[in-house]
Amino acid sequence: MADAAPGKLDRAYAWGPLSAFGLLVAVLAVAIDQAVKLWLFYVFDLASRTPVAVTPFADLVLTWNTGISYGLFPQQGSIGQAALLAFKLAALVFLWVWLARAPSRLTAAALGLIIGGALGNAVDRLHWPGVMDFVLLHVEGAGWRFRWYVFNLADVAIVAGVAGLLYEALWGGGAAKAP
Repeated sequence: MADAAPGKLDRAYAWGPLSAFGLLVAVLAVAIDQAVKLWLFYVFDLASRTPVAVTPFADLVLTWNTGISYGLFPQQGSIGQAALLAFKLAALVFLWVWLARAPSRLTAAALGLIIGGALGNAVDRLHWPGVMDFVLLHVEGAGWRFRWYVFNLADVAIVAGVAGLLYEALWGGGAAKAP
């Protein structure tokens, strides 16, 4: 009996009741992100058309992010890129263990979006000079201009996943209720 408990606990770190659902969300996030990037680069030829106005406040532009979020800590050398990849892998392991213990479908979906977004950007680092970012939001007025950082669909998945986790933590049904 004592031997059964550790085995069950070990499996809880690797796979849980909502892991398949979270994995499906992650795979869809990676697939959509990579498909859009490949289409924009090879079919639409964004590199030669940049910038492309989509709306009065959004453009398609091509940039290569060699750092982490918002272009922080840019790395041009292989050691820096390897360090960023190692950091991402450690974060993915942590997120996967969290997913294995996810208490709800919202948490599993949110973690799947974060994992999928991180994997989408990690895939970019394997075959591009950096992460391919392409959406630029901006607002212009009389004598002033605000330009947001350039991002991609993997970044959108990560932000949506974090928003889902925040919603679940603040207003979700998982909170303890008074008797």
